Amino acid sequence: MLVSIGSRNMVKINAAKKALKMAGLDAEVVSVEVASGVKSQPMSNEEGITGAINRATNSMKKTRAELGIGMEGTVQESEYGMFLTGWTAVVDINGRFGLGSSGSILLPEKIAKRLREGEELGNVIDEIEGKHDIKRGSGTIGILSKGTVNREEEFTTAALLALARIVSSEYYE
Repeated sequence: MLVSIGSRNMVKINAAKKALKMAGLDAEVVSVEVASGVKSQPMSNEEGITGAINRATNSMKKTRAELGIGMEGTVQESEYGMFLTGWTAVVDINGRFGLGSSGSILLPEKIAKRLREGEELGNVIDEIEGKHDIKRGSGTIGILSKGTVNREEEFTTAALLALARIVSSEYYE
């Protein structure tokens, strides 16, 4: 089965490959850069889900894959503060889709404030840490959890949950 991933970020590619293998799917995986159709810093779960679906669908169009996977990090306001989470969409050639999310982590207020003012999380955490492209490594979740959780693990979980629609399709029909 040909599976396309709507990203060139190795964290997301590795997460998708791990999830496919863990789900028992024999897949040839191709990755392509595609537009998410949402802001570079999605500010709600709804926007994150839309971006993930768009990435999965757009990657399939570019590659003619049988299955597309899209991943989108997002933040969501709540009465407790701003949470960071990741969404994964898996779309098949019939247009059916599965969705799964990673765990969520409460962002420090000093970071949340900057996101509300229009900055992108990746740039903010890079500046705070004095590093470059943290989102292509452990991610903000890795920094905040002192390495006990990382971005690849979180997107692997989200992808496994999204794949449930495919591997357990009898429950969704």
